[in-house]
Amino acid sequence: MRQDSLTVNTTLAAGDSGQVTVAPKPHELTPKEVLSWLPANATPAQQDSAIQRHIKISEIHWSEQPDTLHMPGHPKGKSFRDASLPQYYRESFFSKDSLFHPELTGGRLGVAGDPVPYSIASDNLITGLLLGCFILALLALAKSREFIIRQAKNFFYVQRANTTEITETSGELWVQLFLVVQTCLLFSIIFFSWQRTGVTDTFVLDQYQVIGIYTSVIAGYFILKMILYWGVGRVFFESKKIEQWSKSFLFLIAGEGLLLFPLVMLLSYFDISIHSAVIYTLIVVIFVKILTFYKTYLIFFQKKGLILQNFLYLCALEIVPLLILWGALLLINSFLKVNF
Repeated sequence: MRQDSLTVNTTLAAGDSGQVTVAPKPHELTPKEVLSWLPANATPAQQDSAIQRHIKISEIHWSEQPDTLHMPGHPKGKSFRDASLPQYYRESFFSKDSLFHPELTGGRLGVAGDPVPYSIASDNLITGLLLGCFILALLALAKSREFIIRQAKNFFYVQRANTTEITETSGELWVQLFLVVQTCLLFSIIFFSWQRTGVTDTFVLDQYQVIGIYTSVIAGYFILKMILYWGVGRVFFESKKIEQWSKSFLFLIAGEGLLLFPLVMLLSYFDISIHSAVIYTLIVVIFVKILTFYKTYLIFFQKKGLILQNFLYLCALEIVPLLILWGALLLINSFLKVNF
C-alpha cells in the first residue's frame, strides 16, 4: 500500500517573515477507494479486512441542540430516549378507587359480527342422522325386498273373500315402523327448511328441539289417523277389511318417505330452491292421496259402487286431519319463532 499517501503530518513552519503555515487535513478514505486498491479477484474476506484496516469509525457526537420534534404529552426539547410517561398517562381519575381493577378483563372488545347462518349441510348431527337413515333404509330394502314386492302387488290386487293372507314377521313390522318414523322426520325437515326460508330463521329453541317438535306432531298426526280409521272401520266395515287397509296405510306412509328422501338430500346439500321443494312435496302428497282413494274404494266401496261415500270417507279421515295438522304446525311455529 501507499503508506505516504495515507498519513499526512501536520507541521508548523516559521518563515523569515514570521508567518505560520498549516498543513492540510488528512484525506478521509471511502470504502470505494479502499476497494479500488485491491485486485478484481479479491475475496469478500479480503475486502472486509482492507476496509477495517484503513477506515476507522469515529466516535458519535450527538447534537446538543434542543429537539423540536417531541412525543404527545412531552415538552419541547425532551430527549426521545426518555420513555417515561407523564402522570396523567400513568394515573387516571379512578386509580385510587377501591373498585378500580384494570387487571380484570371487561369483556369482549369490539363489535360482534353477524353470525354464520345455520344450514343443514353444516350440521353434523342432522347429517349423521340422514346418513344413518340412508344406510338403514338400504339394509331394510335389501333384507325385506320380497316383503316390499308382496306389499306392492297386494296394493293393486283385489283379494277375494276366502284368500289366505300371509302374516308379516316381526322383522318386517320393524322395517315398516322404521320407514314410518323416517317419513315423519323427512316431513319435519322439509317444513323446517320452508319456515327458515319464508317465515323466520330465528327460534326460541335450538334447531334440534324445533325439528324434534315438528317430528312429534307429524307422528301424532299419523297415529291419530290410524285411530280414526280403526274406530270408523269397526262401526261400518268388517275386521278383515280393516286389517287390509291398515297394512296398505302403513305401506303408503313408508312409500311416501322413500319418495321424499331424495328431495331432502337435494334440499340440504345441493341448494335446491325451496319453491321447487314445496312443489315436489305437494305432488307426492297428492299422489299418495290418489292412491289412498283408489285403495279405499277397492277395499270398502267396490262391491257397493258408492263413489260419493268414498269421497266423503276420505274428506273426513284424510283432508280434515291434514288441515288440522297444517294449522297445528303453523300455530306451534308462531310460538317457537322470535317475534321482533
